[in-house]
Amino acid sequence: MRNSVLTIAFIAITLSYSCAQNTENKVDTPENAPYTAELMIDEMQTPWGMVFLSANEMLITEKSGELIHYKNGEKIKVKNVPEVYQRGQGGLLDIELHPNYENTGWIYISYASEEGKEKGGHTALMRCKLKDNTLTDKELLYKASPNTTKGQHFGSRIEFDNDGYLYLSIGERGARDENPQDITRDGGKIYRFYDDGSIPEDNPFVGIKGAKTAIYSYGHRNPQGLAKHPETGEIWDNEHGPKGGDEINIIKAGANYGWPLVTYGVNYSGTPITDKTEMEGMTQPVHYWVPSIAPSGMAFVTTDNYRDWKGSILVGSLKFQYMERLHMDGTKVVKREKLLTDLGRVRDIKEGPDGLIYVAVEGKGIYKLVPKS
Repeated sequence: MRNSVLTIAFIAITLSYSCAQNTENKVDTPENAPYTAELMIDEMQTPWGMVFLSANEMLITEKSGELIHYKNGEKIKVKNVPEVYQRGQGGLLDIELHPNYENTGWIYISYASEEGKEKGGHTALMRCKLKDNTLTDKELLYKASPNTTKGQHFGSRIEFDNDGYLYLSIGERGARDENPQDITRDGGKIYRFYDDGSIPEDNPFVGIKGAKTAIYSYGHRNPQGLAKHPETGEIWDNEHGPKGGDEINIIKAGANYGWPLVTYGVNYSGTPITDKTEMEGMTQPVHYWVPSIAPSGMAFVTTDNYRDWKGSILVGSLKFQYMERLHMDGTKVVKREKLLTDLGRVRDIKEGPDGLIYVAVEGKGIYKLVPKS
C-alpha cells in the first residue's frame, strides 16, 4: 500500500513538473492568433539555418561553428564540421538538403571560410554526407574571393529550384563600390550551379571574358533570405538595404538589382547614397521596407494549418525582433502583419514536413507554431 502511494505521488509530481515546463516554454500570443508558439529546442545562441531530415529530426547550424543534430528530443553535436572564419556576420551559415536526399544523401552548407591566399575570409559552399553524427564525403563546391577581414555581408542562403539547380546568395562583403556591379568579382550576387557544383551552360555570363560564370544575378547587397515560390517555382530573395531599402526580389537570369546605383535607403549617417530609386536596365523590387527591418530567413506558407495564412510570406526581422507576415496578391504585398513581437532576433523560418511553421530565434532556440483547434 505504501509503495502504491509513493508511486502515485511520484507520478503526480512528475506530471506537475512537466506541465510547469510546458507552460514556461509557451509564448504569450494574441487571442486571435491561430497558433501557440512553443519552444521546442532551447539554449541556442545564433541558430542560423535549419533543415528537416524527417518530421522529428533536424540539422541546425550555429554561427559559432557547431552543427546540431536534433533527434528524438536530443541535441547532438555533429563532428568533422568545416572550420569557419568567425568574424562579425561570418561563421557557419545556411544548410539545405539535396532535392533527392533520400537517394543521394547530399547535404549542402554555406559558411565563411579562410581558404585562399589573402587574410580574412569569404563565403564558401560545400556538400557532404552525414554518417554516425559525423560529416563525411566533404566537397568544396565554391569559394568566393578575394578574402577580406571585413566582418559584414557574407549572405548567405541556399535553395534548389524545381529543375534541381542550386542557388547560393553571397553578400557584397562591405565593398559596395567594387563588388555588386562587377560580374568579374564575387560578392553581391546570386549564384546558380548544378548539384555537383559545376556551372550550367546556360548561366547568363558563360562565355563572357573574365566573368564569374556561376553568377546568375547581380547588384545585390546582403541577401539573407532565399525561398522557392510554391506555385511558380521562381526563386525569391530578401536582402538588407542600408538605412531603409530592405528588399524582396524575384531572381531572374542576368538581372541587375541595382545596388548601390539605385536604392530606397540612405547611409547610416543619413546622407544620400544616390538620388535614384530606379534606372533603365535595373530590376525593381517586389517590395521594399522603409525603415529597414533587417530581414533574414523567409518562407512561403503552403499549409492550411493557420487559417488564412496560405500564400503568405513569412520574414524574420533581426532589427525589430519579430516575424512579419506579408499578405500577398500575386507578386504584390497588400498588407503587413507583425507576429511574435519582442520574442528576439528571428534568424530563420521553415515550414516543416508536418505542415507546421518553425522559427529560429537568437539567444532562445527553435519555436514551433502549434495551430489552435
